[in-house]
Amino acid sequence: MPLSISRLRRWLAVAAVFVCLVVAGTYFYARHRIENALKQVPGKIGLNIQQSAQGFTISKSEQGRTLFRLQASKAIQFRQGGQTELHDVAITLYGRDSSRFDQVYGKDFEYDQASGNVISKGEVSIDLQANPQGILNPDQAPPKELKNPLHLKTTGLVFNQKTGNAWTPEEIDFRVPQANGSAVGAEYIANQGVLTLKSQIKIVVSGPTPSTILAPQAILEKKERQILLRYPHAENPLQQAQSDDLTLFLRDDNTLDHAVATGNVVMHATGDHPATVSAQKLEVLMKPHTGIDQAVLTGVVHLKTEGPQPAETSAGRAVLSFSGKNVFTKVHAEQQVKLLQHQKATSASQDVEVTAPAMDFFVADGRRLAHAETIGPPQVSILPATGKLGMQTRATADKFIAKFDSLGQLASVHGEANARVVTITQDKAVDHDRVSASDSIDAFLQPGVGVSTLVQQGHFTYADGSQQTFADRARYTLADQVLVLTGSPRMVDTGTATTARTVRLNRATGDGFAQGDVKTTYSDLKPQPSGALLAASDPVHVTAKSMAAHSNLAIATYTGDARLWQNANIVEAPSIQFQKNERALVADSTVSQKVSTVLVGTDKSGKPTVVTVTANHLTYRDSDRKAHFEGDVMASSSDLTISSNQMDVFLSPQDMERRASLPVPSRRAGKTPTAPQSLAAGQASLEKIIASGGVIVTEPNRRGTGEMLVYTAKDDKFVLTGGPPSIFDAEHGKITGVSLTLYRRDDRVVVEGDSRSPAVTQTRVVR
Repeated sequence: MPLSISRLRRWLAVAAVFVCLVVAGTYFYARHRIENALKQVPGKIGLNIQQSAQGFTISKSEQGRTLFRLQASKAIQFRQGGQTELHDVAITLYGRDSSRFDQVYGKDFEYDQASGNVISKGEVSIDLQANPQGILNPDQAPPKELKNPLHLKTTGLVFNQKTGNAWTPEEIDFRVPQANGSAVGAEYIANQGVLTLKSQIKIVVSGPTPSTILAPQAILEKKERQILLRYPHAENPLQQAQSDDLTLFLRDDNTLDHAVATGNVVMHATGDHPATVSAQKLEVLMKPHTGIDQAVLTGVVHLKTEGPQPAETSAGRAVLSFSGKNVFTKVHAEQQVKLLQHQKATSASQDVEVTAPAMDFFVADGRRLAHAETIGPPQVSILPATGKLGMQTRATADKFIAKFDSLGQLASVHGEANARVVTITQDKAVDHDRVSASDSIDAFLQPGVGVSTLVQQGHFTYADGSQQTFADRARYTLADQVLVLTGSPRMVDTGTATTARTVRLNRATGDGFAQGDVKTTYSDLKPQPSGALLAASDPVHVTAKSMAAHSNLAIATYTGDARLWQNANIVEAPSIQFQKNERALVADSTVSQKVSTVLVGTDKSGKPTVVTVTANHLTYRDSDRKAHFEGDVMASSSDLTISSNQMDVFLSPQDMERRASLPVPSRRAGKTPTAPQSLAAGQASLEKIIASGGVIVTEPNRRGTGEMLVYTAKDDKFVLTGGPPSIFDAEHGKITGVSLTLYRRDDRVVVEGDSRSPAVTQTRVVR
């Protein structure tokens, strides 16, 4: 609620002074004090004097107390016309309880016996002074101290003895130490006890910020001790205020008790941060002799501030509290309170709206808003800037506490408990809301932008369709829509779960990033009888230093000592991309680490043996049962090594019964943990290898080379072609031809040649 506190306080103080001045300026001669005094003048001096009289005093008493005393230096009654002149008149009015010491004085008065009018012939001065201690002091004793009496002047005053009415068409001037004022024309109706100031009511308030108060009419009622101003308007160089009516309620000593403005109440402040407050009713309650106690705004209360960060606040009712001498301390707003802070309409900005059944705004140093607290179920909404379409974010909690900066702008909002954030998007492709929950939430605002960051802590959860996320703490930046999770974060999405030290989610794209001790488990898998490396229904596990998943967790890239395995089937690489639905993967190496895959082959005796394939690049799709290796490829077992530029390894379909007795592959120390014995049954085995480009086959006592190799595991047969192919062993020498076929189980070699490249056998002769 970015309101200029000092300006509002000054406006209310001006209104209070205005009340006092109007009371003084309109009450002076219409009250019973003047009426009673002037009614006695003809009866006391006019009828019995036929010539001038010098220096006399007339007074009237009731029940031992003097009501008034009239002194004149001369009174002359004229026989012709029945008129009486009074000169140098001074009237002192004490009141029936001696609580007043009002004085009326002037040079010349005239009394017309026929009409009953007493008319001032020149200027009339009035000093109004309360005397609360008069009843305790001797009769006619003046106050011990004159405390700034109200001074008033007018001309053309007419008082009718017969009706008790009084009026003047002339200007009335008045002054007090803090202000002076005037009005044109006044009328007092005795039987109604109503005094009306006819027009042009004007009050000028002095002080550090001079102010002017204008009103076209004022009505004073004696019985209720109240003053009604029609269409009052107050202004100074920095503020303006107006309403349809302003009613001032007075205490017995004519000091202001409270004031009520009704109908189109508007207060406007100009300057660097213009602000406008409007309501249907404003009531100001005054403390005796100290200032404002409370101000109450009701009926569609609305505050609007302008400037770099315009804001609006609305409520059904607002109570402004004061302490000391008009020190503004608190605003209690209720009945569907809404605080809306606007931002400039840029691509990164958003409006911020806080709503609650009621809110308390606390003021620091009587000048600026310090913080605010919601009462009842609240909501904070982050909306696109005016005129824009986009996401809307709504946060709820049991209670919000808002803090304001030195300029009165919203700086942060803290909410607890049961915090909940819902993001609604206008993207038709997204048919669900994004929801997060936590124990607490903090929103941090940036000037000109709006909410820059949301921080949720304690049992954080986030749901985006089928994707769910859990953590101890989450930090969301609205500029890039990235959610950062720390404190045991975990992502779950349709049978996929990922843990890490830190998780980052892009809520706009759905991309996910994990960092530090990443582990993903792909579960809820169906067996694929036609598959091989990843065909089982058992979970697929992946570990790495980091992970990146685009759009959904079913396709993810793992980097940094990445390791993927299902049962005993293992792929290790610096980078592995895995596609869960296709059960496909792509692995890449670095200068310091190769891609490594563990498979099952056969040795020379036909027994199963572990085969490890390393390369620079691997692609695999389980439905094809083909692993394609590229770049410095090497397949190794206990008694065989095959190297080439590229290699396609075809795997046998999963057959759990046939593989129940397969051995568990050994692991390199520190690289791959040994899989449990019970998982060995699911290990993929070689069916066929097709290698090309610089093929080298190495056995303990034999070495073969060529450009292409076809190996079939069923009969443990190698076929080398291209190069031309050759086989060398220590016992039989070197064999070359167009095609060389090696049967490992019986060490037979079949050599084929043609006319251009006949088969050649080179045998060593021992001499």
